[in-house]
Amino acid sequence: MSGVWTIFRRELAGLFLGPLAWVILCIGFFSSGYFFVLGLAATDGDVMQSLSLALGGGWPFWALLIVVPPLLTMRMVSEEAKSGVLEFLLTAPVGDLAVIVGKLLAATFFMALLLSGVLFHGALLSLFGVSPDWGALVLGFVGAVLASGLFCALGLVFSAATQTPLLAAFLAFVANLALLTLPWVADFRGSPPGGALRVALRQFDVVLHYQGSFLRGVLDTSHVVFFLAWTAFFAFLATRFLEARRWR
Repeated sequence: MSGVWTIFRRELAGLFLGPLAWVILCIGFFSSGYFFVLGLAATDGDVMQSLSLALGGGWPFWALLIVVPPLLTMRMVSEEAKSGVLEFLLTAPVGDLAVIVGKLLAATFFMALLLSGVLFHGALLSLFGVSPDWGALVLGFVGAVLASGLFCALGLVFSAATQTPLLAAFLAFVANLALLTLPWVADFRGSPPGGALRVALRQFDVVLHYQGSFLRGVLDTSHVVFFLAWTAFFAFLATRFLEARRWR
């Protein structure tokens, strides 16, 4: 795993040297503030409910996870393979797993920065004497970062599997959408509430795992393990695809 820190710094610098990262940050911070103010108006000033809209309590957060991680990860492997930079990276004294982990940490760190606007809103409210439940807010933020890491890992799978960045982004977008809507299959098929299909699909329900613990301000290690395990699985797949490139 030597070289993870080097890859992390390299990828993070690459993100912020391009215009895409700054555009995403501007749009993300603006939309976070917009939906926060909208939530305050809709809930008659309920601070925590308004803050939760930016942390998995509403569709804006999940729409963000569907769209942004593919844009971040699409260039991390596929564009480097297309330009020939990846060949030099693979010949460096850095393991394939270290390359994927470093890129994953960089993408997840960027997502954490993008989601940190909600912490700014909480601090701003504290300055005006309306302090939120910081325990629940921080736990919700941690859960949001874990969920972001899962979607970034899934994006890296397709970035490592293809040589076309736009194709990698499109496939990751479709996969993200499928991952979120998979639990609804039981509803379309008319499965009973206690049916085997519904019970099985609930185990893959990303929204349920997030909202059932982090959004409620309750730390459940089973939900933490869910996100870490699936993130590790997708990182493993991306590593295997990267190894296949090495031996081509």
